[in-house]
Amino acid sequence: MAGKLPPEILKKYILSRVGVVDPSVIVGPSIGEDAAVIDIGDSKVLVAHVDPITGAVEFLGWLAVHIACNDVAVRGVRPRWLLPVLYLPENADLGLIDKITTQIDTAAKEVNAMVVGGHSEFTSGLTRPLISMTALGITEKGRYVTTSGARVGDVVLMTKTVGVEGTAILSTDFRDSLLRAGVPEDVIERGRGFLKMISVVKEALILSNAGIPTSMHDPTEGGLIGGLVEIAYASNKTLEVWEGKIPIAEETALMTKALGLDPLRLISSGVLVATVPQERVEEAIKLLNQYGIKATVIGRVNEYSGHYVVIRREDGRVEEIDELYVKDELISMWERYGSK
Repeated sequence: MAGKLPPEILKKYILSRVGVVDPSVIVGPSIGEDAAVIDIGDSKVLVAHVDPITGAVEFLGWLAVHIACNDVAVRGVRPRWLLPVLYLPENADLGLIDKITTQIDTAAKEVNAMVVGGHSEFTSGLTRPLISMTALGITEKGRYVTTSGARVGDVVLMTKTVGVEGTAILSTDFRDSLLRAGVPEDVIERGRGFLKMISVVKEALILSNAGIPTSMHDPTEGGLIGGLVEIAYASNKTLEVWEGKIPIAEETALMTKALGLDPLRLISSGVLVATVPQERVEEAIKLLNQYGIKATVIGRVNEYSGHYVVIRREDGRVEEIDELYVKDELISMWERYGSK
């Protein structure tokens, strides 16, 4: 099965085997938390995150930078340093290498970060290139944000529209499948442009610099629902959301309907999910709007009820999410159609 390891395997074989426990590690490996937080002295902390890009091909290098940087930014920290590990098929040509590294360079300049090391190799058995990207940043000890900070009574806020990254990947890597499903070519072309909205660095730093969010998260694999589940798990709360309030772009709606996908489970990098105190939600929305960033209230934080997420669907159904693992619809697409 493609995708993240199931939580029970993660807990048994990964999270329980971390070597020597270092007291300087404030936030270490755990389900739901986006990045490690390490006390480096002088009232400073180092924030570190690593992420693979395996479900996209066309914009691999560009995505690798922004996805890794997003997970540092949702800690309220500006990403500064990058270390990519690039795995190439044995038959990869110089054109592919040039394309990927040009994208890395462009994206790094967009977030004002520098590539300071890494690794690249031709790897046997690969049919498409893969990247693992590490991003690092530093902040004051009391200034970082965690996924686990959601409080009862907080409002759940999201930026942009659901399934941003998934829409871009469907438009590039599954263009033929969309055309066969009857999605107009102009819709697909507009969907490609969603790639420009992948970064949440700007909005995450805007909110954190104002000291507004109690928690922030970048919903990647598993989509919006996956991100909500991880906030709920890390915070030991139940997040209640209303499907009718969740903004969805026309392009995303047309593509997911044509392919029979749930947009709420479609990889959603580019969407920032934040929990915000009720009394500061108007301030948060106004602040983001000043920078041209759309923000929408989609739910609230409740005491843990035995469910991580409760979704009130538009048709009146109540969907209760009790499992930590949420399978991403993009994984289903790779299983169904394979690489292009």
